[in-house]
Amino acid sequence: MKYLLSILLPLLPLIMSGQAASTEPEVWFTVTRVVDGDTFWVDDGSEKGMKIRLIGIDARNTGTRPKGFFGAESTSYLRELLRGKKVRLEYDVSRLDRYRRTLAYAYLEDGTFINAELVRNGYATVMTMPPNVKYAETFNELASKARKQKKGL
Repeated sequence: MKYLLSILLPLLPLIMSGQAASTEPEVWFTVTRVVDGDTFWVDDGSEKGMKIRLIGIDARNTGTRPKGFFGAESTSYLRELLRGKKVRLEYDVSRLDRYRRTLAYAYLEDGTFINAELVRNGYATVMTMPPNVKYAETFNELASKARKQKKGL
């Protein structure tokens, strides 16, 4: 028992913070195309690729009728953020939406949390869709700060 405690005790802060080493290896996907401000494609090794819809946010679409205000700006911002980059995906409760898009939180190799970055800079609004609510509170706080600072759109 004493031996077990000597091993686990130093790891306790990591375990409590949720930052303990995951048993799943990190998988990085190359971004192949940005559709709009909250949707993009990655190369997952399949013929077609995987379409990703960012969870918890909404950016106006440019390809739908009626076109959303500032859709082109949101799309351009995401395109610049993801150009030539790889992303790591994190999933919540539901893995696919009704359009068969993969629902995910996405991170750049430098640690940038893409979903949060879009809200923080005013290029997306918060759109909470239960059961995928893991970062809803964080997104709401970022949106409030962005509005106060008159950032983005």
